[in-house]
Amino acid sequence: MSHPPVIELTVGGMTCASCAARVEKKLNRMPGVTASVNYSTEKATIELPQNLEVQDAIATIVATGYTATPVTHDANESPAAELSELKRRLIISALLTIPIVAFAMIPPLQFNYWQWVSLVLATPVVFWGALPFHRATWINLRHGNTTMDTLISLGVSAAYLWSLYALVFGTAGDPSMRMAFSLLPSHNAGASEIYFEVAAAVTVFLLLGRYLEVRAKIQSGAALTALLHLGAKEVTITSAGVEKTVPIEQLRVGDHFVVRPGERISTDGVVINGESAIDASMITGESVPVEVEPGSKVIGSTINENGRLIIEATAIGSDTALSRIAQMVEAAQAGKAPVQRLADRVSTIFVPVVLVLSAGTLITWLLLGSGATFAFTAAVAVLIIACPCALGLATPTALMVGTGRGAQLGILIRGPQILESTQEIDTIVLDKTGTVTSGRMSVHAIKSLPPTAEAELLSTTGSMESGSEHPIAQAIVAAAGDLAPITDFTAIRGGGVRATVDGRSAIAGSPRWVSEQLNISIDDPWIVQHQDRGMTVIASALDGQLLGFIAVADTIKSDSESAVTTLKEMGLTPVLLTGDNKRAAEFVAKSVGIETVLAEVMPEDKVSAVIELQGQGKIVAMVGDGVNDAAALVQANLGMAMGSGTDVAIEASDITLVNSNLTSVATGISLARKTLSTIKGNLFWAFAYNVAAIPLAMLGLLNPMIAGAAMAFSSVFVVTNSLRLRSFHRN
Repeated sequence: MSHPPVIELTVGGMTCASCAARVEKKLNRMPGVTASVNYSTEKATIELPQNLEVQDAIATIVATGYTATPVTHDANESPAAELSELKRRLIISALLTIPIVAFAMIPPLQFNYWQWVSLVLATPVVFWGALPFHRATWINLRHGNTTMDTLISLGVSAAYLWSLYALVFGTAGDPSMRMAFSLLPSHNAGASEIYFEVAAAVTVFLLLGRYLEVRAKIQSGAALTALLHLGAKEVTITSAGVEKTVPIEQLRVGDHFVVRPGERISTDGVVINGESAIDASMITGESVPVEVEPGSKVIGSTINENGRLIIEATAIGSDTALSRIAQMVEAAQAGKAPVQRLADRVSTIFVPVVLVLSAGTLITWLLLGSGATFAFTAAVAVLIIACPCALGLATPTALMVGTGRGAQLGILIRGPQILESTQEIDTIVLDKTGTVTSGRMSVHAIKSLPPTAEAELLSTTGSMESGSEHPIAQAIVAAAGDLAPITDFTAIRGGGVRATVDGRSAIAGSPRWVSEQLNISIDDPWIVQHQDRGMTVIASALDGQLLGFIAVADTIKSDSESAVTTLKEMGLTPVLLTGDNKRAAEFVAKSVGIETVLAEVMPEDKVSAVIELQGQGKIVAMVGDGVNDAAALVQANLGMAMGSGTDVAIEASDITLVNSNLTSVATGISLARKTLSTIKGNLFWAFAYNVAAIPLAMLGLLNPMIAGAAMAFSSVFVVTNSLRLRSFHRN
């Protein structure tokens, strides 16, 4: 069954989480549409049925009071422009506000007509400085909506208009008026006091909060922005010995291009000529350069350190590894973690509730006989302190920073829902080949029988095996060095190979098969010893004479033992899963510290193994890298694929590890857990702040100016807490 096409739109004009919730609600009311709107990334991810077009979604968003345009991957121009405008508005408003606050707080500075000077200074701050809040309020009110901006605009406007009323119709306009400053509103104050400092200072504090918020958005998306800008801008194509430098857009799959020492590799490809070391740290997170030679695959945007390379392009544009990584990170950042649902539900009803509470506060204090000024001040404090900015920033900022940091470390978290899965798992199933071991066979031990020398044994066996593509054969060929010409090559399934080497009859294969061919008994303790260590032993014979034995084995990765130890320390039970024989599997498991082994499991039975563990009540994570791991990765509660593996396995996984180190498994789980704990911490403080502050404001125990500063601080705190994830280090 095909899924509806997914589109992404940039939504403009959102100023809080309730805006995003409103747009999302409107989109989801469209027939057949499934939409998610992220306030922090300012993006809407929409599944459209075939009978609807992009313009229909855009029209719905515009009708809700916001703007919408298709997403482009051009740099952070819009946030940068917004940041520049906010900075200018903040600086000018702050310069005008400083003397207003000084007059109000320091009575000796109050000269004749000081209050009228405050009016002159406060007017541009309230009408121009706070214009973004007023504009957003007006747009939303036209559509019958209320947002955080409604609270700010009402609060600032109320403080300004009351002060204007006191100046014109009250006694505050008297030239010799003096006013004492108090952090708490006075029950006896009437129209003899002004609150221009509240209107101006609240505007400045909120502009500061908005400025820091936008700057943090840019910083939190810095990892993704850096990824998008890593690509080379030019490429030197070589054809028939002629080199030509052209823009990267002119490169085509199959073209050969030159990469000199120190240059960035233009796109994904295969080395055709030359040897070098490649710095792939910006893609894989690994600082150790990777040696490449003809036939080696290379990733675009990595750096060629020393040799001159000629590379054949195998992927361009959006098909490259770098582009796919950026797409995965963007998709993860645009999504929503399940823990955010509560915040979204709260934000949709929060503003109307606060408006009711503010009105209730005003009426209650008036009925209790307190002065109008006190009642009004308490109501304004409720409006300002309750703004749910921090609530809307709690999840998306942590998610942006966490996934961005993951990309820098070579860990790609497919979506925010994955975070909670990492918190729940208690068992981690590790596929042996390619995960715990390198997946590359190599010669580990040799025993030649007199009078044969080891070199002759290797050369003869390697020559025979050169006709085979089997990994064991290739390992022996690599160790043999010089090879003799062969003829009459034949591979016997489940047995070995036979060939004519320099005119002499030769065979190589399992000791059992070779013993049958020579009609002799091969019973050597050396064979059993190495088979018990998980190695495959090959016997070799020439002209009917046994030459000796070669032990070949997959190599255990250098970091596997320490990685398994770390996983145990994290409270996870490691299980080794493999199709290999039990002796080989148990040797590898013992070498790295794994107690539970599931061996001789056929590829199609790996899913059953995961289901069986889940049936025992275990929450299972699966780590693999092959096609035969894909189904098990999907079945597991959390699927993790090694980036060195197949595209099928990577597509089936929840977390992709761009490098092939097992250490990255622990790092990926730790990062996901840390991101989730940061989100939960942010939500706790955002809720706690409002729960504690609103009653104080309703009781008249909070100066509106202090409320504005506290509200701005709550947003800054949440964003700053999220930015701490940028310093997360691998295990």
